[in-house]
Amino acid sequence: MKIEPIKTKSDYQKALKRLEVIFDAEIGTQESDEADILGLMIDDFEKKHYPIEAPDPIEAIKIRMEEMQLKQVDLVTEIGGKSRVSEILNRKRKLTVEMIRNLTTRLNLSAGLLIHDYQLTR
Repeated sequence: MKIEPIKTKSDYQKALKRLEVIFDAEIGTQESDEADILGLMIDDFEKKHYPIEAPDPIEAIKIRMEEMQLKQVDLVTEIGGKSRVSEILNRKRKLTVEMIRNLTTRLNLSAGLLIHDYQLTR
């Protein structure tokens, strides 16, 4: 087993191809150990070179609503009225602290994610 650091995109592609070959290696074998190490190295390279930014608060709410198969009317209790829900989801009005608290509980989203600033539409 010869493992080299991933420094370039070429190294990254090579590591991905190798991992694809040994991915299903039997646990406890050298190839399994190599796959574990390559996976960690690939993950580290991806975090540095291909970071994924968290969605803004409204996108996070919409994503979670889709995951939970919720409609706008399902958030009336947390946000306060059908028109208010519409205003929030259409970026016409900002979330309040109380809304954030309610949505954190209902949607199981972090308050840290929901307090980020976002642009309103005109």
